[in-house]
Amino acid sequence: MPTFLRMLYKVGYDAFWHFTEDDGWAMASHVALSAILALFPFLIFGTALASFLGADQFAETAVHLIFDTWPETIAKPLSDQVVQVLTIPRGGLLTISVLAAAYFASNGVEALRVSLNRAYRVAETRPWYLTRLLSLGFVLAAVVVLAAISALLVAVPVALAYAEKLFPFLKEFLATVANWRVYGTVAFLIVTLLVFHLGLPAGRRRLIDVLPGVMLTLALWLIGALLFGYYLASFANYAATYAGLASIMIVLVFLYMVGAIFIIGAEFNAALMKFRVVPVKGEPDVGISNPDHGSDI
Repeated sequence: MPTFLRMLYKVGYDAFWHFTEDDGWAMASHVALSAILALFPFLIFGTALASFLGADQFAETAVHLIFDTWPETIAKPLSDQVVQVLTIPRGGLLTISVLAAAYFASNGVEALRVSLNRAYRVAETRPWYLTRLLSLGFVLAAVVVLAAISALLVAVPVALAYAEKLFPFLKEFLATVANWRVYGTVAFLIVTLLVFHLGLPAGRRRLIDVLPGVMLTLALWLIGALLFGYYLASFANYAATYAGLASIMIVLVFLYMVGAIFIIGAEFNAALMKFRVVPVKGEPDVGISNPDHGSDI
């Protein structure tokens, strides 16, 4: 077997073995449930803060960036409910309900942090209040970024129309740029995953250490979404089994799959670092000379 395929097999086996041995399936359930519980509080807090900052298009932008990559049969029922929730008038920013929403939204980030610590095989050494503040910081940063994107989306069409008048020969290129949903969503996903892998778990990692797992996660998410959408369209009959709970059960199963893939991406990175496929700075590339399985942290 070629060296590359042998190494790929060893890395993949180690990643999946550690994922299974370290309760990866249970952690995927934790991530899925935490995500669905954090989604509405995050959007409520984000809408309140973005309105305070003057970004009135926050809700529309957030809904697109979050749900455009989901299969339509899964995204539409939930996104319709999200829109209904976000159109309810609320009081000022600093209300108890909005602050509570920020706290509950950070629970989703905490679930990701714990799962990444396990996947990267590191023990958490930071005190609980620092990790909670870190999670709240991630929530606040996500709201600010989405608010900035929503503000830009107001100005971009005007700028593109003006540019089209000045440079008519760039009409097709500018039309492509105007189609922000696909490219913007993919870019947002990549940056978000990189920030999570670099900033959430304990310890330090380089961009090159986490990039392979992020790319693997995106590829598996795409394949999983297509297969899950086909399964729902062809075989599944959740309405007969769960009646009125069918929509929420579909979302939970989908998020369970997404959570498992997210953790496997981190396990893949950890296995690559274990076998020194990506050499540590200042060390030679030792390739496959390392043992098959060392002791995990």
